[in-house]
Amino acid sequence: MSWIRSSKSAALVVLLALSLTTVGSAGAISVAPGDAPDEVRVGETVTTTVTIEDPFVDMPDQWTLQGSTKLENVSWTVTVLQQGDQVNQTVYGEQSFEQELDASSGGDTIEVEITGDAPPVDNYTYHPRETFTLYDFDTVQGSSTSDLNASEVHHYTNASRDARLAIEDAEAAINETGGNSDAEAQRDRAVSAYENSNFGNAESLAGDAQSQAEQAQQSAQQTQTLLMAAGALLVVLLVGGGIYYWRANQDEPTKLQ
Repeated sequence: MSWIRSSKSAALVVLLALSLTTVGSAGAISVAPGDAPDEVRVGETVTTTVTIEDPFVDMPDQWTLQGSTKLENVSWTVTVLQQGDQVNQTVYGEQSFEQELDASSGGDTIEVEITGDAPPVDNYTYHPRETFTLYDFDTVQGSSTSDLNASEVHHYTNASRDARLAIEDAEAAINETGGNSDAEAQRDRAVSAYENSNFGNAESLAGDAQSQAEQAQQSAQQTQTLLMAAGALLVVLLVGGGIYYWRANQDEPTKLQ
């Protein structure tokens, strides 16, 4: 029985080692996103570089790199490097590209520089924030396509940004009060106006919501102050009455006197 148990244990150890080896070697392609803004104004130029390391580790000797973006007036510069030396460089001018990669040509690093202008906002949404695809990379092997890396960036106009900031200020004021139904209803109207691209009205409604929340907070603070003052006055009256009663009893002559 002990031999059977030890055999089973050994088999489990071998299987575990194989599984760990498989997990450790999977997905060896490394993608390092470049510096990209968290948000960008519509029409503003954006530039970032994505670095792909070890493109042929655990990959076939030939595969296709696909890239796409929602940037406008876009330019892709794809540079293949071998130990830091340039193997080749290709420039693309459309919103998407495909580049065949071949291990026989060399290349242990691929750098993709993307430059373009932030696109208009198709649909304004307060939450979640409006975003566009800065880049989306896929690997293609025959008829199989796999996601490699992607990035989304918030975009805005000056008017939409001002309206959003006004709504955020209103929400902060509402949260400080612990909630106020009138202010919350006005905030909801501001959000609705924002999502209908009526930014001037959204900013005005948000300002009203903030004022209502602040007034409610001031009213609550005044009520609390009055209650504290009333409580303090009551304490003073009770203490004063007690002292008066005590003194009155002290001055009253006793029967022995």
